[in-house]
Amino acid sequence: MTAEPDIDRAPHVLVVDDDPSIRRALERGLRLAGYHVTLAPDGTRALELIAPAPPIVPAAPTPPAGALAPQVVVLDVAMPGVSGIEVCAALRARGAETPVLMLSARDETADRIAGLESGADDYLVKPFDLRELDLRLRALLRRRPAAGAGEPVLRVGPVAVDVAAHVATCHGVALELTRREFALLEIFTRNPGLVLTRDQLLDRVWGYDFDVRTDVVDTFVSYLRRKLEAGGRPRVLHTVRGVGFVLRTSGGPG
Repeated sequence: MTAEPDIDRAPHVLVVDDDPSIRRALERGLRLAGYHVTLAPDGTRALELIAPAPPIVPAAPTPPAGALAPQVVVLDVAMPGVSGIEVCAALRARGAETPVLMLSARDETADRIAGLESGADDYLVKPFDLRELDLRLRALLRRRPAAGAGEPVLRVGPVAVDVAAHVATCHGVALELTRREFALLEIFTRNPGLVLTRDQLLDRVWGYDFDVRTDVVDTFVSYLRRKLEAGGRPRVLHTVRGVGFVLRTSGGPG
């Protein structure tokens, strides 16, 4: 008989998926990996379980007393009713910084992108190896936001990042960034003029200090670049082909 993890010490993960077989498999695998697991069959139930929670979408009632505070959420991107995208957007609108890892099918590229734009931290494409899910969840759990209290504003040319206030601007215009986009821009502003490889960014922003096949860095750089260049502003985040990315105000490739 498999021993249950110590609930007081085990990281608490909320798994949200409308497929009962996937929920059962994830519950079994994650419990064996040492997690305390709570399951939700849909987005409505997920929003009922997560606190704090005034209702954000019409289908999500106010959570009852005793709602949960999971440390990380595994969230299917495409579900009937309240989708994973809506759940993630609702959490971010509430100010929740709980890491969210999206699950998606191979043919759900548009939904996956929408999920990341709604504030998810990463995604896995089904089918996936439970060992990789475990590694990614533990990495996300390690990446707690730094307080940044009393730290000076980081400035690189027209880009300014106030870590303590969690505010970023470009040419004085406030940037509407997701939590992960902000973390990515912070790393670039701390390393102006230095080319950062994808592996370095996966390590410093996502905490992935292991080999992982994902294009999440390129995806988030693309989102961040689009916001930095909105309104015709000149490019400051450049691609160094075959190497990585660099924040600089002078011209360059990419």
